[in-house]
Amino acid sequence: MIKLALLFVLCSGALAQVPSLGKCPDLKVYMGKWYEAGRYFVLAELGGKCGTAKYSLNDDGTINVFKNQVNAFTGKSMSIEGIAQLASESGEGKLTISFPTLPSIIEGSLWILDTDYSSYAVVFSCQDFKLFNTKQAWILTRDRVPSEKVLQKAYKTFDASGFSRSFLILTEQKKCLH
Repeated sequence: MIKLALLFVLCSGALAQVPSLGKCPDLKVYMGKWYEAGRYFVLAELGGKCGTAKYSLNDDGTINVFKNQVNAFTGKSMSIEGIAQLASESGEGKLTISFPTLPSIIEGSLWILDTDYSSYAVVFSCQDFKLFNTKQAWILTRDRVPSEKVLQKAYKTFDASGFSRSFLILTEQKKCLH
């Protein structure tokens, strides 16, 4: 049941709805390795290059999230692992994600705003702190160095979602070992 609900989330998570023939792609289509093409500033990713995210479906219906990057200053690989699952209070494409290895358990929201499953995904997160919030956004691609056409599709979603590209930091994907 959770797999089916998660599939619904991934299929309807975009802000715009476009009718298509056939069924939505299976959740397994989103799984796998994604390369970070760009992001909003995230303290944990400061000085990072060669960013990747690998998603894999767990037996219990949750999604394992393994993020990796290389520190551009030291050359050391840094990674973090988390668990994502369908947010119970929302049917609008919202997932919760937590990273249990952090000093304090931080749970955030994650939306897949748009994806074609095979070349790009635009992902958004917002963390509330009562008086203010922090927004994060990522452009993920299946290729380490995506084509301009793929980036333009992602930028179109970014712009349509009200994000400013002036805050977008392009992720260096050169001289990467992973």
